[in-house]
Amino acid sequence: MIAPAHVRPVQAVFFDIGETLINEGEIYGRWADWLGVPRHTFLTKLGAVLAGGGTYMDLFEHFKPGFDLAEEEKKRAEAGVPNGFGPEDLYPDARPCLAGLRAQGLFVGVAGNQPVDAEEQFTALDLPTDVLGISEVWGVEKPAREFFERCAQLADVLPEHVLYVGDRIDNDLRPALAFGMRAAFLRRGPWGHIQQDDDAVAQATFVLDELASLPDRVAAYNSPE
Repeated sequence: MIAPAHVRPVQAVFFDIGETLINEGEIYGRWADWLGVPRHTFLTKLGAVLAGGGTYMDLFEHFKPGFDLAEEEKKRAEAGVPNGFGPEDLYPDARPCLAGLRAQGLFVGVAGNQPVDAEEQFTALDLPTDVLGISEVWGVEKPAREFFERCAQLADVLPEHVLYVGDRIDNDLRPALAFGMRAAFLRRGPWGHIQQDDDAVAQATFVLDELASLPDRVAAYNSPE
């Protein structure tokens, strides 16, 4: 009798963008400079806003009442200091992690809540990925179930064979688990250290402080007993 082939639990891995692959520290720093606020003050207030359940838009509103993101981004572009990210903002462990997972024959995707312009910026990084999903291009954003459904459809695997990696409990960990995916919680960036939910974190397949170890951990997880 021929033994059934081993089915790998994780067949596709999707990554969030901000504070998972892209370090947003300098991005927020440039916003602080633009608004004329000391960077330390700006980032400290960001932490306080997040701890209180607010968003980055509440941060902007605090320092500039009536803040209009589209208008400010246009002004920045005209002044030669456009918003966005580049190669210097990529976390050092991002590229080798993605490459290590692809070397295992896994489908590797990137999908995050980002504006349309992020598609061109991310593509320019030339990372070893199979697909890129940008919420504003897709017309759906996390934590909507449809966002995670799109990821599984693109990988052409069942949700339980998809691992979603992100730094936020509210936008990444909880909704991925609710959709039936596996999830890796990455503890870095302000959201990764400020948000707390022990029950949700306990359900994560992996809890990480960096991405360098993920390929080996996935390989071990996928190995037959």
